[in-house]
Parts: sequence; C-alpha cells; structure tokens
Amino acid sequence: MTSPQGPEGPDSSAGPDSRSAAAVPTCYRHPGRETYVSCVRCGRPACPDCLRSASVGQQCVDCIREGNRTTRPPAGRFGGQVRAGRPVVTWTLVAINVVLFLYGLVRPAIGNDWAMYAGGVATGQWYRLFTAAFLPPTGLSSSGVLDIAFNMWALILVGPAIESQFGRARYLAVYLVSALGGSVMFYFLAPVNEGALGASGAIFGLFGAWFVLARRLRVDSRQVVMLIVLNLVISFVFRGSIAWQAHVGGLIAGGLLTAAYAYAPRRHRTLIQAATTVAIVALLIAGVVIRDYQLVGGVRL
Repeated sequence: MTSPQGPEGPDSSAGPDSRSAAAVPTCYRHPGRETYVSCVRCGRPACPDCLRSASVGQQCVDCIREGNRTTRPPAGRFGGQVRAGRPVVTWTLVAINVVLFLYGLVRPAIGNDWAMYAGGVATGQWYRLFTAAFLPPTGLSSSGVLDIAFNMWALILVGPAIESQFGRARYLAVYLVSALGGSVMFYFLAPVNEGALGASGAIFGLFGAWFVLARRLRVDSRQVVMLIVLNLVISFVFRGSIAWQAHVGGLIAGGLLTAAYAYAPRRHRTLIQAATTVAIVALLIAGVVIRDYQLVGGVRL
C-alpha cells in the first residue's frame, strides 16, 4: 500500500509560512482586511466594521438588513401588531371627519343624505348607520363647530393610546363597532322624526375602551370616569340638541368589545377576539332588523 503523499513524501516547496498565509480569512466586504470573526447567521468572515452585536452573537450588516426587511412588527400585549411612529388610524379618522365637515360647508344637503334618520334606515338605507358617524353637523352653526371640535379633540386625546395597545386593526374595529352601536341605539330610542350626525357614538366607544384598558392595565381610571360622567351629564341636560342615545350605545358597544379584546386568554386569543367582534356586529344587525320590522309593521315601543 502506498502513502497518499506519494513515494517522495510531502511537498517541501510549500513551507509553514505560506500555508499559514493562505489560511488567513479576509472580510467578505473588504478583501484586504484579515479577520478571524464570522457572522453567526451566514458564517462569512467579516471585519469589525461590518459586524454588529446581537443577542445571539455578532451578525454582518447584510444579514441584519435582510432581517429587518422580513421581521414582522412585534405583537402587542393584546395581540395587535405594535408599530413605532405616528398613530396612522387615528390621524386618518381625524382627516376624514375634517374633510367631510369642510365638504358639508360647500354642500349642506349632504347632511340630509347621510344623517341617521329612522325613516331612511327603515326603508333600506342602512348606509346611514355609518355615514352619520363620519359626517359632523353641516354648516357653521354652534352645534356643528362644537361637535367637530370636541370630537376631534377627544379622538386625538384617547385614540393614540388605544391604537398603541391594540394595533391598527383592533383599534379600527373598536371605533367602527362603537359607531354602529351608537347608531343602532339611536335607531331604537330616538323619535322617528329626529336625525343625528357626528362621531359622538364612536368617541364614547373610545371612552369606554379607555376605561376598560385602564382597569385591565391597573392604572388610575378616575380621570376616565370623570370624563365619561361629565359628558353623559351634558348629553342628558341638552338632550334636545344632543343625541344621547348614540352616546350610550357607543359607550356600551365600545366597552364590551374592548373587554373581549383585553381579557381574551392568550390561547386562541385572535380567534376569540374575531369571534366576539362578529357576534357583537351580528347582534347589532339583528337589532336593526327588529327595529325595521317594528317601524314598517306599525309596532310602537
């Protein structure tokens, strides 16, 4: 049997110094820099300028860049994705309300077309249940100006905190369900010849959500309670010009949905939250159907 080195033995032309020089790795981004450190993700040797410290060791800048592109935003405490930066949904809702208020100054007739009016809903105009919640009272009367000013102030006050806790999707769901709850309560309790406009039902839903979150997170909720009580008192004192029914309905709907989101167990949390949202919406729709039947059939409450 012959040796793999051949009959003449090992090649003596390559000395230890040349073998050592050939084995020294260099940075994959800077070939002229020798390094004995590699990226823990891709295994490529990299110099100190091309490495960044991570929880599992040092990673090269390319792996970190790729990871930032593919990593999903961290999940919040209640399941929503938490995104750093401005509360996009809150500011979008503010923009929609302000733009529609300005549009109402140019075309006041939109108030009649979009208002929450029982006669319209009973004849199949279900869109009024939502459009009324996005259109403030038209014109420059004191009611219109105060309505848009207070509602947008309240939205900016409580909206970002709720959005940061729930994430965009759940926060938007609370807002829309609150708006629907306010409209349905108004549909049931208000006289059939009265109409309503404004985001107050949705705003009161956010008040309810804020209270539930404060209790869930074990923070002081006295300011929230005072804000809710004060606004409810104003609603009942000026009940001739304020749709208190929408305030109460939004408060209840927003508080219930938020409780389902905030207290859902971690196991199957998203499924439970989604199912609860569907159940509350279905209950509100059933209420509209019942009220339609009462009005069309001449049944009085």
